[in-house]
Amino acid sequence: MKLEAGNQAGVLALSGHDTPPADAVPDYPALSPRLHNADLAPTKVEGRRWGGYSIFALWTNDVNNIANYSFAIGLFSLGLSGWQMLASLAIGATLVYFFMNLSGYMGQKTGVPFPVISRMSFGIYGAQLPALIRATIAIAWFGIQTYLASVVLIVLVTAIWPSLSSLDHNSILGLSTLGWISFIAIWLLQLAILSYGMEAVRQYEAFAGPIILVTVSALALWMYSRVDGHIALSMGKPLSGMKMWIQVLGGSALWLAIYGTLALNFSDFTRSSPSRKTIRTGNFWGLPVNIMLFAVISFVLAGAQFRLNGHVIHSPTDIIATIPDKTFLVLGCLAFLMVTVAVNIMANFVAPAFVLASLAPRRLDFRRAGLISATVAVLILPWNLYNSPTVIFYFLSGLGALLGPLYGIIMVDYWLVRKTRVHVPDLYTESPSGTYFYTRGVNYKAVAALLPAALTSVTLALVPAFSELTPFSWLLGAAIAGGVYWLISDRKQRYEDCSGEHFAVECAHH
Repeated sequence: MKLEAGNQAGVLALSGHDTPPADAVPDYPALSPRLHNADLAPTKVEGRRWGGYSIFALWTNDVNNIANYSFAIGLFSLGLSGWQMLASLAIGATLVYFFMNLSGYMGQKTGVPFPVISRMSFGIYGAQLPALIRATIAIAWFGIQTYLASVVLIVLVTAIWPSLSSLDHNSILGLSTLGWISFIAIWLLQLAILSYGMEAVRQYEAFAGPIILVTVSALALWMYSRVDGHIALSMGKPLSGMKMWIQVLGGSALWLAIYGTLALNFSDFTRSSPSRKTIRTGNFWGLPVNIMLFAVISFVLAGAQFRLNGHVIHSPTDIIATIPDKTFLVLGCLAFLMVTVAVNIMANFVAPAFVLASLAPRRLDFRRAGLISATVAVLILPWNLYNSPTVIFYFLSGLGALLGPLYGIIMVDYWLVRKTRVHVPDLYTESPSGTYFYTRGVNYKAVAALLPAALTSVTLALVPAFSELTPFSWLLGAAIAGGVYWLISDRKQRYEDCSGEHFAVECAHH
C-alpha cells in the first residue's frame, strides 16, 4: 500500500533526508509507532560524529577499567609469566578486534541500534528476547558498577576529609550513610551526562580516555622505579607445556567473553560512525594496540608489587591507596572514578536505554528509558548482588553465557545468509508483508538455533565438571548457534538491500 504523506516523510527521514527526491515516491508499508521513534530511527548520514578518536577513547576507558586489571593480574597469579600474559591478551585482543569489526560495520551501514538490528534475525517481535537478555545483564551491572565507583569516591573524600569516615560505620539497607551519599552522587552524575543524549556520552568518553591512560602509565612508571627496574617475571616457576597453553588460550577466550556484551550492541555507537574505515581505525588503536599497552602495564604493576613484598595485588587501586602523597592519591582516585563512570555509561546504560525505548517507542525515548533502567538498578540494591557470589555466578554468568549464541545468530544472519543486504524500512513495520515479520513477528528458526547453543553454553559456564571448557563457553555458544542457523536458514532467498546510509539513493526509486 502507498504511504500516507506523514509516513512517507517518516520513512525518508530514516536516512536523514527531510524531503523525497523529485519523482521518488516509495511504496512501503507504513511505519508502526510500536516499533519506531526518533531515537530508534537510523542516524542521519550527515553529522555522524563517532570518528576514529571517539571510538579509540571509548575503548581506552573500557580496557583500562578496574575489573579488567583484576582479570589481567589474575593471569599472573595463576602462574603465567610476563610473555605468557602478553601472548594470552594478544590472542584475545585479535579476536575482540575481529568480532567488534563485524558488529560495528553492521551498525554503520544500517544506522540503527541493537534492539532494531535484532529484528533482522529474530523478527520484529522476537527481537525482544535478545534485547531483554542484554538489558537485564546491563541493568544489574550498571547498579554494581555504580556501587564500585561509590567505593572509590569514599576513599577519595575520606582522604581529603578524614572526619567523614565516621559516617561510614552504620548500615542502612546494606550501605553506610557515607555509602548512600556516594552512591547517589555517582548515580546522579551519570544521569546528568546521559540527560544530554549520545553526544554527551561521546564527549565524556573522549575526555576521560586520555586521563586514565596517563594515570595508569604514570602509576606503572612509579612502580617500575620503586624496584629499580627489576620486576618479578613470574610468581615462581612459570607454567609450561600443555598446561601453560590451556591457561593462555583460556585467558584469551575469557577476554573475548568479557567483551561479548559490547560485541552484541556495538552498533549502538557505530551507527553514528561515518565509514567502515573510521571503525577499523578506531578499533585498531583502541583494541589491539591499547590492550597490549594495558597488558604491559598490568604485568609491570603485578611484577613490581610481587618483587616488593611477595604479594600479588588485586587491582591498581590497591597501589593507589599506598601512595604517600595525598595530592597524587586524590588524582589517582579521581582518574579511576572517571573511568568507572565512563565504562558504566558505555557498557551498562546505553544498551538498556535503547532496549526499553524499543519496547514502548510511543511513550519512552532514550532519556526516559534510561531513567527507568537507572532507577531499577538502585531498587535491586546492587551491593547485595555484588556481595553474593551465588547470584553473580548463577544468575549473571548464566545470562551472560547466552550472549555468545545471540551474537552467532545475528552475525551469521547478516553476513552469511543475507550477505549484508538489509531492508531498513521493514524493520519498523508490522505489516505481514514486511521482510522481518516471519511468523507472527517471530523467526522461529533463530529461536531453534538458540536453544541447543544456549543449553551448551550455559552448561559449560555453570557446571563444575566442565570447568576446563568454561572459558570457551561464549565462543562455542556462538559457533554452535551460528552453525545451526546457517544450516536451517533459507540461503537461496534474494534479499533486497535498503540500508540506512543509502536509503534515499537505493530505495526511493521503486
